[in-house]
Amino acid sequence: MTDAIYHRGPDDAGYWSDGEHGIALGHRRLAIIDLSPAGQQPMRSCSNRFVLVFNGEIYNHLDMRSELEASADVCGWRGRSDTETLLAGFDAWGIAATVERAIGMFAFAVWDREARVLTLGRDRVGEKPLYYGWQGRGDDAVFLFGSELKALRAHPACAADIDRAALCLQLRHSYVPAPHSIYRGIAKLPPGCLLTVSAGRPEPVLHTYWSAAQQWTAGAATPFAGTPAQAVDALDTLLSEAVGAQMMADVPLGAFLSGGVDSSAIVALMQARSTRPVQTFSIGFHEHGFDEAPHAKAVARHLGTDHTELYVTAAQARSVIPRLPSMYDEPFSDSSQIPTFLVSQLARRHVTVSLSGDAGDELFCGYTRYGFAAHLWKSISAAPLPVRRLAARGITRVPVASWNRLARTLGPCLPRAMRFANTGDKLHKGADIMASASLDAVYLGLVSHWDDPAALVIGGHEPHTLLRGAAPVLAGLGSVERMMALDTLTYLPDDILVKVDRAAMSVSLETRVPFLDHRVIEFAARLPLALKLRDGASKWALRQVLYRYVPQALIERPKMGFGVPIGDWLRGPLRDWAETLLAESRLRSEGFFAPALLRTRWREHLDGRRNWQYHLWDVLMFQSWLEQQASPHREAGDAALHCPAPPAVAAPCPLAT
Repeated sequence: MTDAIYHRGPDDAGYWSDGEHGIALGHRRLAIIDLSPAGQQPMRSCSNRFVLVFNGEIYNHLDMRSELEASADVCGWRGRSDTETLLAGFDAWGIAATVERAIGMFAFAVWDREARVLTLGRDRVGEKPLYYGWQGRGDDAVFLFGSELKALRAHPACAADIDRAALCLQLRHSYVPAPHSIYRGIAKLPPGCLLTVSAGRPEPVLHTYWSAAQQWTAGAATPFAGTPAQAVDALDTLLSEAVGAQMMADVPLGAFLSGGVDSSAIVALMQARSTRPVQTFSIGFHEHGFDEAPHAKAVARHLGTDHTELYVTAAQARSVIPRLPSMYDEPFSDSSQIPTFLVSQLARRHVTVSLSGDAGDELFCGYTRYGFAAHLWKSISAAPLPVRRLAARGITRVPVASWNRLARTLGPCLPRAMRFANTGDKLHKGADIMASASLDAVYLGLVSHWDDPAALVIGGHEPHTLLRGAAPVLAGLGSVERMMALDTLTYLPDDILVKVDRAAMSVSLETRVPFLDHRVIEFAARLPLALKLRDGASKWALRQVLYRYVPQALIERPKMGFGVPIGDWLRGPLRDWAETLLAESRLRSEGFFAPALLRTRWREHLDGRRNWQYHLWDVLMFQSWLEQQASPHREAGDAALHCPAPPAVAAPCPLAT
């Protein structure tokens, strides 16, 4: 099981087992703090009561050590690792109280030898992954857990039965949201949760120790009452402290830099705290509209960082695709996974830890869809729902190709602001939104790919999620804040953080996200919307912090996504690859997708009648992943994997991570 996740910890391996009680713990180590043998895991507490395997970093662990020493609740230190600090806390304060004190990103499993209880824990927002579940039947049932599904799949008890309901969710969102996984009986531990299980109580018990939803609600109830200038000062201080704490490392450290607001702010604060140039990394593309490298280079030059950029060709970017199924371990189809891997690979050549600017959009109102959806809902909700649905049917009765022809004919007569690419696609999407009964339904439409995935998945059904049928209570939030909160609960942990973690850890690079210091999140939740969206500018307060370090002229430009031209590739160099995976005979043999619907969309995309790039990429990532499952030692549809082989280790694991 640990061999399967060798890439997450190539520096060391460790094992501990208790045959009498049927438990085994395994660990792969990526050494970041205390590189000595004193940091090896699994690690026992000083009292010998707790045995811990831990993935992540506790940024305030030295403060926790000081608190333990001041109260004489520690029997002496063997090393300098945060793992040992956690164990000392477990001995002194208990598991829950220790986790509530911790500031960091983490996933862990700790065995209480006295109570014979296993506890799993995950950080507040979900930076580090943790899967778990019972597999097998009767006396052969085994409780498995691990950082990636491939670790669980390595155990002979793991059935790896595909969950068609989870597949429906992936087609809608491009990811499988927690607590679901692509396998039946295997779940993701939700962020901010602890889970306990024991032989005497085999049904897992969940306990929430921190809730992003509650923080957004509390922020609306007690908003920041200071002046805009005071808000900017407070944010500058908080972010600076978070960045400083996350620069803790005994190995080389750097940062991703796109030249946008979020990454530039993180790098600026890093450089302000550093006595030497911070190492920064960006990648560039030759395709127009996808290249941010010049902007990153300008920011790096101003801040004086040690900047490395790499221009990659479209062919080099496409060469990553065969690696994606094994990298992401379950179907995942956010196409920005490709450049994310490339920049991670670049950074790993120079550093072991890289900070990123992720989460700035969700916390400080950076996505244009927030304002667009709120404005759209305000406009359409004035009309009765039956009238809107009638109008929507009228729009969708006209084929997309006909709308596109009309737009091309009228284009020269229209103002530039009203000329759109793929007019027909946008009108049909807009019609679906027009027929929505609530703001939540509008937002679901905007963030969905397949609107009815159960129509495509044979035998599939779509379970309720926080965006569909099980919305959280977010009292006191306005329209825009509600969408930001929903993204913090769903898109951020299940897409953005998954994308970055798997891409970076596939090359043994640790990533850290200063915006996800929970004190920054709690402050952002208290900031009134007027300090986030102000005078037409998004992320207003964050921009004011950044402009203290970087001239506004280097930052102000239209927002650019971190994507690749998937639609064009599918009509061109990826066409044969996609045709193989979408062949009708293959679809019928595999039995997951309704061939007629899928083949129709494939033909429409190839003919240029519709742009189904995201819908098709969702399916292709599942198909590619499915092929890799059938041949786990090969990259899907391509050559064999070329990875450094881990050392052979024989470790029977009745209960393992």
